[in-house]
Amino acid sequence: MKNRGIAYFSAEFGLDETLPIYSGGLGILAGDHIKAAADMNVPLTGVGIFYGKGYFQQRIDEGGRQQHLYPEVNLEASVYPVQLVMDHNNQPLLIEVPLIGRKIFANAWAVQVGSITVYLLHTDIESNSETDRRLTDTLYPSNQDLRISQEILLGIGGTRLLAALGIEPEVWHMNEGHCVFLTLERIRVLSAQGLPFETALETVKASTVFTTHTPVPAGHDVFSIEMMDRYFGDYYWQLGADRERVLSLGRMDGAFNMTRFAVSTSSKVNGVSKLHGEVTRELFHRWMPHIPKQDIPVDSITNGIHIETWLAAGMKELFDRHLPSDWTSRTTDPKVWAAVRDIPSSELWEEHLRAKSVMSEELGLPISSTSRIPLVIGFARRFATYKRALLIFSDPQRLARILGDPERPVSLIFAGKAHPADAPGQNMIRQIVELSREDRFKGRVHIVENYAMDKAKKLVQGVDVWLNTPTKPMEASGTSGQKAAVNGVLGCSVLDGWWAEGYNGRNGWAIEGKVDGDHDTQVKQDSEALYRLLEEEIVPRYYNQNEQSLPMEWVDLMKESICTLAPAFNTHRMINDYWNKVYVPAMARGKRFASDHFEVASRVAAYKQFVRNNWSGVRVSKVDIVTDNHSGRIGLHKTTFRTEIELGPIWHKDVRVEAVGSDGREGIWKVKLEPVQQSSKGKFVYEGATFDTSINFWKANVNVRVTPISPDFESNFELELAAWGFH
Repeated sequence: MKNRGIAYFSAEFGLDETLPIYSGGLGILAGDHIKAAADMNVPLTGVGIFYGKGYFQQRIDEGGRQQHLYPEVNLEASVYPVQLVMDHNNQPLLIEVPLIGRKIFANAWAVQVGSITVYLLHTDIESNSETDRRLTDTLYPSNQDLRISQEILLGIGGTRLLAALGIEPEVWHMNEGHCVFLTLERIRVLSAQGLPFETALETVKASTVFTTHTPVPAGHDVFSIEMMDRYFGDYYWQLGADRERVLSLGRMDGAFNMTRFAVSTSSKVNGVSKLHGEVTRELFHRWMPHIPKQDIPVDSITNGIHIETWLAAGMKELFDRHLPSDWTSRTTDPKVWAAVRDIPSSELWEEHLRAKSVMSEELGLPISSTSRIPLVIGFARRFATYKRALLIFSDPQRLARILGDPERPVSLIFAGKAHPADAPGQNMIRQIVELSREDRFKGRVHIVENYAMDKAKKLVQGVDVWLNTPTKPMEASGTSGQKAAVNGVLGCSVLDGWWAEGYNGRNGWAIEGKVDGDHDTQVKQDSEALYRLLEEEIVPRYYNQNEQSLPMEWVDLMKESICTLAPAFNTHRMINDYWNKVYVPAMARGKRFASDHFEVASRVAAYKQFVRNNWSGVRVSKVDIVTDNHSGRIGLHKTTFRTEIELGPIWHKDVRVEAVGSDGREGIWKVKLEPVQQSSKGKFVYEGATFDTSINFWKANVNVRVTPISPDFESNFELELAAWGFH
């Protein structure tokens, strides 16, 4: 393991609030990924960009309008050691990147996170023009030219940086599609060594893996073909392929889709929760309509959190006293967390109240100064419309009654930023500010400005309930609720993202409005479900306290939440999953494809080209289905499928033939058919049978499918080809 290496590319890294080069969940996840890999001695190198002005600092003016401030990031303030990368002459190492007929230069800052180094490229150096010096000022610029320039710097520049440092990764992990141009640079290098394009592509693909983080189509980077030509016109020819072949890797709907490009150049693709994996397969099915969504080759590895980063200091001390002494190195073991059930309820509750008081004081919230400390509900995340921050205000009068009960008061805390170009998101912030000033909500609804990691820590540690109300299924995973859970904060969420896996009916609450109807109907159903939970479950349980002001039922829920969620949703478990399911297989595949002068890569490339050239001649000419009720097996009947397949010059052992149908439960069944006769040159009869009586083959949508296969493929659908017939 020590001799193997992974390059982890990400447009943002949320390591700590002192290095504000992150905007939200993607960056925080990347930072936690790095920290967990360091804990576990995984040989990983991070590659990103140092944004000189970072993501914007948020101020909310008197009118509730979000203001965007861009102060210079002070690297000396970082809690992690940061130093400029020097070359062998002890001069700042400079990386050269082509950009529309000119060259830009970038230096690199090395951030040391335990045993792991994260390299951050930066263009604000004297070698560049003033325009190019500003290229790495801010994160996620709205200007498309700036965006593609940053992504070229990240992908191509990052690859050249690793080469200059003598780092030769065995696996290249692309965290979202912003960094996918790294695959083009790797192909260019192999092409310069004399490899044909298709062989270079297969070599690169074998050792590249891709994690997608958004189920929202608009969340995937798309550049116009004209823009691609402008930026890569002088680059295409260096790849050993013509323009059309290069563009075909990402061309979708008349534009260049970076996620499509990533799928075309990766051997493994994963979503970040089980539900997100399903949603991603549905999304990719639009690209490959001839392949059932259930067969789209997308895995899922559910996100987790770096517990020691997000756990309150007092809570950690409590765990140190009551959990096994080595608990921090065994966070994936449910037996370790079972000890939480034996923590005296009074101690756990006192620690939570202490965190609540710290949050109130440090964030300047007038909560602890009230006559009775209220139940506090937190809602903190990026302000995007699908996250529905205003859902809880759907019936303002009803909400006012819930919050304003003098015997059982409730407070709401909101925090989050909207992208500078997201007017609807900014409008939500303004509306919440206006609502907080209404008499019925004054002192009950609060908004915390300039949401960042430092404030996030206080919120996930100090509120009582963590609220999450996205439009299902638009939440890829989410991790803020996981951070809250390990601190004993109870989740109340739509069953989306990770909560669909984590909720067990006893460790928080699920907002289970019916998922049907139009948007307005959905809002009405979900808000009704939320109000009912608040009125009938959450508020009563919180205030059902004994003579010592201890809510025993509530504390039991806290214990259940910690015990069931902490071991499953942490980055140590996540890194284990990536190592075993993604990294190790990709290492082996990458080595095999590159060995013996790229023999396997060359063979696979030639085979794929042959199949593509001849696939149009594959035909399913006839399908027969026969059910035999006299099969000789008691209580069973035999269903036989027989089909004629025209394969042309394609070898019959290079295809898989199956009868495929719907099981009526969102799944599909398959029966493999084998060749039993060659009726003429290139034409075969296939047969197969099943005794499965759980499916009515006559009512199901039965069809026969032919797909090209190879033992060298990562999946049976790697070529994204299928021929279907109809009976």
